[in-house]
Amino acid sequence: MLGVALAPMLEVDQFHSLQAQLANRWMAVDHFDQRPHDIVIVPSLSLDQQELLKIKGAIHYEERLLFSLIRLQNPNTRLIYITSEPIPETIVEYYLKLLPDIPVSHARNRLLLFSTHDSSSRPLTQKILERPRLLARIRQALRAEDAYMTCFNSTSMERDLAVALGIPLLALDPDLLHWGTKSGSRQIFAEANVPHPDGCPEAWTVDELVAGAAELWERQPHLKRMVVKLNEGFSGQGNALLDLRPLSHVAPGVASSAERQEAIAQAMHNLSFQCDTETWEYYSRRIPELGAIVEAFIEGEEKRSPSVQARINPDGSVEILSTHDQILGGPDGQIFLGCNFPADEAYRLQLQDYGYAVGELLAEKGALERFSVDFLAIHQPDGSWDIQAIEINLRKGGTTHPFMTLKLLTGGRFDRKTGLFLNQRNEPKYYVATDNLQNDRYKGLLPEDLMDIIVQNRLYFSSSLETGCVFHLIGCLSEYGKLGMLSVGNSPEEAQAIYDRAIHVLDVETQEYTDEYVS
Repeated sequence: MLGVALAPMLEVDQFHSLQAQLANRWMAVDHFDQRPHDIVIVPSLSLDQQELLKIKGAIHYEERLLFSLIRLQNPNTRLIYITSEPIPETIVEYYLKLLPDIPVSHARNRLLLFSTHDSSSRPLTQKILERPRLLARIRQALRAEDAYMTCFNSTSMERDLAVALGIPLLALDPDLLHWGTKSGSRQIFAEANVPHPDGCPEAWTVDELVAGAAELWERQPHLKRMVVKLNEGFSGQGNALLDLRPLSHVAPGVASSAERQEAIAQAMHNLSFQCDTETWEYYSRRIPELGAIVEAFIEGEEKRSPSVQARINPDGSVEILSTHDQILGGPDGQIFLGCNFPADEAYRLQLQDYGYAVGELLAEKGALERFSVDFLAIHQPDGSWDIQAIEINLRKGGTTHPFMTLKLLTGGRFDRKTGLFLNQRNEPKYYVATDNLQNDRYKGLLPEDLMDIIVQNRLYFSSSLETGCVFHLIGCLSEYGKLGMLSVGNSPEEAQAIYDRAIHVLDVETQEYTDEYVS
């Protein structure tokens, strides 16, 4: 697990003592709360940093938790938002103006921004802990007796930071992180009786992984492909495909187990990776560090990747938050690019049931806060869908930001009976969202340039119609030509049309500037 050394026993005891106060300080975002509260937002991507380097502009993903500004709708709530680099005021104002019925100046006075001024590729939480003077300033600003901390994902570093600040952490106890790994997910699915692909136990050496793959093939001799996964990979970046079709000469019933393992060991050198720069030499070195599993690759002419999002509240109750159909890309369609909300009505209620079963089991084990479950849905000849659970994410994810932004914009709610999001007039809302709108022509666009394009082309969100676009990852734009976007409509078709138009406008605007510069 990534993180600093385990906290001394005294600090762990302090952490558990602080956690006992969480139920009295936290309230669901749907409640209008006039009590004084401070919420410390630490959007640190405390994930394996070598895997994180595969994501362009990862440091700017710290902006994704700006949906937390929804909490400023409560007049006595303050947010303390900490980032590696300062967030441009243009971006802050853009989000504050999305808050319905709240004067921007009033909300801005209750938003305290801190920065480490450190753009290095290390977790933000680590940077904060390394700066005692910054910690002291944050402590001084806090109303600690009425505060709690929230984060993107929880490790021992987030636990140490909560203890250092003297406030509870609305997040998973780091001791339970195993249940969010690939192997831990499989254990939960088995215990909760949730369908999932056949696979091998956790492997910590290449030899163990090869042996597990051979055993899986022997159990399922008709397999064509397998998926190899680093135990702590994310967004599909740690996945690779093992093609068994060229190995038919050592298939079960044709060759011995020893011959099969030898052939699989050689085939590992030719895995199909999701990252262009990935090599077997590098990948194999990560196996003893992170662990790995191998699973049956589920074949099908029509496949989708739906997910369900849920939350375990401080009182232990499980709440289903949303369902999505994920948009995937990459060489083998395993990289998360974006999502559509809601998931298809053919299976979204089934996703909710599976998500609830997983949540109940996680709650029994002591888990807390947001989690999601990713699935594969395979269309069957009779028109039904075969649903297979793939992994659990014990953190906020790519589907958290768009859904919470929709709540910020509309003040609406998720209706579990229908699986739809309803605004305050009980009208359904739909959206398309992405974290990966990337075009090299967008490079060099400043936040101010994007605001000009938004206003001139009416790409903003209309509070009266409750349709339109909201952009995020704006800090990524100039250096990487990368942007995030949420497009909200009154139907799936309208949401897609708004999404397509926004991309068209960006392409045209940047092409015009490119042509002018070249001429």
